[in-house]
Amino acid sequence: MSGTEALPSSPRIKGRPRGFDRSEALVRALDVFWRRGYEPASLSELCAAMGINPPSLYAAFGNKAKLFLEAVDFYERNYWDAPWARMAAEPDVHRAIDNFFREAGEILLSPKVPCGCLVVLAAINVSAESGEVFEAVKALRLEGIGHFTRRIEQAIGDGQLPADTDVGSLAAVLNTLLEGMSIHVRDGVALAEMTKLAAYAVRLLPASLTPSQPDI
Repeated sequence: MSGTEALPSSPRIKGRPRGFDRSEALVRALDVFWRRGYEPASLSELCAAMGINPPSLYAAFGNKAKLFLEAVDFYERNYWDAPWARMAAEPDVHRAIDNFFREAGEILLSPKVPCGCLVVLAAINVSAESGEVFEAVKALRLEGIGHFTRRIEQAIGDGQLPADTDVGSLAAVLNTLLEGMSIHVRDGVALAEMTKLAAYAVRLLPASLTPSQPDI
């Protein structure tokens, strides 16, 4: 090699681009999954939204399924863990349910959050063939029912609800209302209308056995 020849450049290491912000990338992926659904969302759409190329996506997240599952986990932790915890901590069950659904309506319509619940909307197009994602999303839906179940059981134990309350059915109905609110967002519902829908949640509970039921 002569002294005038350029040295070969070092091979570029494939991976995350400089300045890669994992949280920001997940937020952008969330928007794609929310708008398109899990299976219809293409890798090219996801990469374009996240500002990375396919090798970078694979290096950072593994594959599309793992990206989706991490995005769902990010969404749940950042937007829903706190409301669930507040519902569990509120001593009065009627106030707990009322506050949770009002807060849920605000979250579902927040401009900072992909409109509607990701678990409901993005998972509509998940087939049983996408086994890992299908089972994970199913578990998350059951987790919501579990939150309501534990809160209702606590209220029965505290003497706030009748002992013969059908816990399983009531928890499922409350969770169905929450999922329905998520779908309703797609129709462009305004916050005022969402607040009215949320107010019906507490009316699904049996009459309080204590005088602390909130006015609705």
